[in-house]
Amino acid sequence: MLSVQPTSRRCFYFHCLIGLFTVALAGDPYVFYDWTVSYLTASPLGVKQQVIGIEGQFPGPILNVTTNWNVVVNVKNNLNEPFLLTWNGIQQRKNSWQDGVSGTNCPIPAGWNWTYQFQVKDQIGSFFYFPSLNFQRAAGGYGGIIINNRDVIPLPFGTPDGDITLLISDWYIKSHDKLRKHVEDGVGLGAPDGVLFNGLGPYRYDESLVPNGISYEIINVEPGKTYRFRVHNVGISTSLNFRIQNHNLLLVETEGSYTVQQNYANMDVHVGQSFSFLVTMDQNATSDYYIVASSRFVNSSASARAAGVAILHYSNSQGPASGPLPDPPNDFDSFFSMNQARSIRWNVSAGAARPNPQGSFKYGDITVTEVFVIVNRPAELIDRKWRTTLNGISYLAPATPLKLAQQFNILGVYKLDFPNRLMNRPPKVDTSIINGTYKGFFEIIFQNNDSSVQNYHMDGYAFFVVGMDYGVWTENSRSTYNKWDGVARSTTQVFPGAWTAILVYLDNAGIWNLRAENLDSWYLGQEVYVSVVNPEIEVDTEIPLPGNTIYCGLLSSLQKGQAQRFKFSGAQSVAKPSRTVLVALFIALLGAFLR
Repeated sequence: MLSVQPTSRRCFYFHCLIGLFTVALAGDPYVFYDWTVSYLTASPLGVKQQVIGIEGQFPGPILNVTTNWNVVVNVKNNLNEPFLLTWNGIQQRKNSWQDGVSGTNCPIPAGWNWTYQFQVKDQIGSFFYFPSLNFQRAAGGYGGIIINNRDVIPLPFGTPDGDITLLISDWYIKSHDKLRKHVEDGVGLGAPDGVLFNGLGPYRYDESLVPNGISYEIINVEPGKTYRFRVHNVGISTSLNFRIQNHNLLLVETEGSYTVQQNYANMDVHVGQSFSFLVTMDQNATSDYYIVASSRFVNSSASARAAGVAILHYSNSQGPASGPLPDPPNDFDSFFSMNQARSIRWNVSAGAARPNPQGSFKYGDITVTEVFVIVNRPAELIDRKWRTTLNGISYLAPATPLKLAQQFNILGVYKLDFPNRLMNRPPKVDTSIINGTYKGFFEIIFQNNDSSVQNYHMDGYAFFVVGMDYGVWTENSRSTYNKWDGVARSTTQVFPGAWTAILVYLDNAGIWNLRAENLDSWYLGQEVYVSVVNPEIEVDTEIPLPGNTIYCGLLSSLQKGQAQRFKFSGAQSVAKPSRTVLVALFIALLGAFLR
């Protein structure tokens, strides 16, 4: 049972004190986390299985920080395979070294640890982290991220009475390595076995569908109060419709952008997407209420089997929830979900961190410097292996991460030749990346030739979603673009047989992953990297190579002993007071802490 309380942070004593020093001695505070990643046994759908937990929790702890804080996360890998965490939607300004994907980081070997250090620079909102390698997200390893406004920037709505994170996900009873093998063999994932709320299975709303004895999520609330629900689809392939029985969802934020505030009865949350809703407890509490996440765009029998159900419990509730679940949207109405997505608009008057291309919020007036029409295809055999492609190329991850190859000027690891459009040639497997012009303004159109909803995410940026429609994109499609208040976010859906257009300002130097968030499509090759290099080398546009870098591939000989991995990275941006003053402060704080 989950009570709504201020989000806790695990932070061991010594590093908490260091964090207190930093608050006093530098403009931007540091917060320290120490996480061990390991296998746990859980039964979310009533069957015992192996999941990936962090600090013994499934899902992992919530990362709760404030705009411009510096985050230091020491990750110990106790799995039996390499591991990386990526931070979905965190822009890692000038610091793709901390992005946690195969193109920027060597994996953390089993038994090793590595320390991430990054700043949540000029960001607010709701995000999440997850494992980026080896299909591990299908086993868990994910958790929520909250970036609060600084006190000097007010919320564009009243302060909520509580903050609730809901991680919704499709779930399979098969292990992640078996699912991975199925995908490699060309076997589709099929419908999920269920949908989880915060790692827990459904409330037994229907005895014929839900076995007895399954633990479910309970959200405790007080009548008359308003709560902020942060809803993240951390699943692997299934769009989910989120709704709360008899309650309106007032959308206020998505992936770091405050939105025009609109009420929805339900919301389609596609894979990799995050939303914030304000929900007021304005019902008479004659009983508890259902919170539902049900699968979308799958066959009806599988949809019924897969519904996830949590319970909203008023403190004055007079009984348990009962009866049928609130109705989902009609799956046969192909335009419902698209029109809902089009209705989400950016709040251009809210004071908060936001994309600011060329000093102007009028992104529709900025000249586009390059256009990419990126076409996907369903899985197909290439060189006798099942692969997926973007513009006819299935990405092959090299043994040496792209970012390290660029840093050490190693030739032949990748090619800067990703095509702007689908080429008239057979599909191939290659390490081809986009040569992004620094401070260029790119138009990217995703054309979905698959039969399912595909979702695309870009690390390092928030992009403007300016248009989507069914059919094939043409030059004339630009006449339908929203050139004023298209929402800025990091993940967008592309409906089957349809297109979605985004605009992105490439002002963040580094190498950045552009990928399918559907895990089966991503794993088989639907990704590309964008290299953004400032030609003015003397200008400091990127953070230097971290001192704790793990080396692999062609640079394996540079790897030092594992002993140094057990230290936190140095906080280089902290002011350096005299040692005497620092020691005196430490003793004073330690004494106060122990009293």
